[in-house]
Amino acid sequence: MDVVLEIADTFVGDYAYAWAHPAQRSPYDFLDTSSNSTQHNSAWQFKTVNPYFSFAPSKYAYMSAWDRDNIYRQTISLFLITWIFGVVLYFMFASLSYFFVFDKKTMQHPKYLKNQIWLEIKQANRSMPTMSALTVPFWLLDVRGLTKLYNTPADGPGLWYEILQYPFFILFTDACIYLIHRGLHHPLVYKHLHKPHHKWIMPTPYASHAFHPVDGWAQSLPYHIFPLLFPLNKFASVGLFVFVNFWTIMIHDGEYVANSPVINGAACHTMHHLYFNYNYGQYTTFWDRLGKSYRQPDEDLFQKEQKMSEEQWKKQVQEMEKLVKEVEGEDDRTYDPTVAKKNN
Repeated sequence: MDVVLEIADTFVGDYAYAWAHPAQRSPYDFLDTSSNSTQHNSAWQFKTVNPYFSFAPSKYAYMSAWDRDNIYRQTISLFLITWIFGVVLYFMFASLSYFFVFDKKTMQHPKYLKNQIWLEIKQANRSMPTMSALTVPFWLLDVRGLTKLYNTPADGPGLWYEILQYPFFILFTDACIYLIHRGLHHPLVYKHLHKPHHKWIMPTPYASHAFHPVDGWAQSLPYHIFPLLFPLNKFASVGLFVFVNFWTIMIHDGEYVANSPVINGAACHTMHHLYFNYNYGQYTTFWDRLGKSYRQPDEDLFQKEQKMSEEQWKKQVQEMEKLVKEVEGEDDRTYDPTVAKKNN
């Protein structure tokens, strides 16, 4: 994140902070006619965090009372970067998935909600500012050099680790998310934190980030804990951040491609949204199998003609309604009445 912050400072931050919180000029500055006098009065010196390329800072980098190393400035900048970057990734990937992958027939399912896409987008955008704020302390640890992130392969454990860090990251975060996600289904926690995400029985890609903010943040914790415990290439960490967001959208897209006993794809996650107490894993089915919470998706889901059949839907609805009573009590969702009429 330090590389992202440096780029953001170069093109936006330096100008914004020089304008919003300018440095106090020395009482003797009137004797110096040099246009760069503010630069000479600044104790901050530019040292790039990017070993591959960098941009020389403008004079505005030296003209704020808060230089680039100021913790208050970093906190504000990291919050805005996380929020804006998160919103852009969400709308870009979710929209691409919706228009090119998502099966629109899902919207005819009897448990599809009234105005569901709008509700999903509204929930996601309400949560993102708080999720971003809760994430900032981890980014601060990163940019202030308090994690095990490193710059180049030469700085890491070895070339072998440049490849193994990816499956290691996936295995570690998959295990942690399984435990966190299963914990969020505990009766004392579920109704307060995780229920908003289970509002969507038949989710669209826009449901991917439609969480209670503390729920979304809790499930992101393993991604930030990993570089506190283990080495991770800083550029790999940015790529993995994008991948994690992309994967979260993929498992909500309703396109059941991966009929795999290992991969926790969209079909497995649909089982979770329909039947609540199964398939808590994020990437693999390993931890669900170990924890006896794995539910194999119905074979019909992988048959184009049968996955959206009325017979399949009736079967899903019948079991889902029983489980809703067990898990939530009264079902307080508002389903689309036009869909209900079509299916009656």
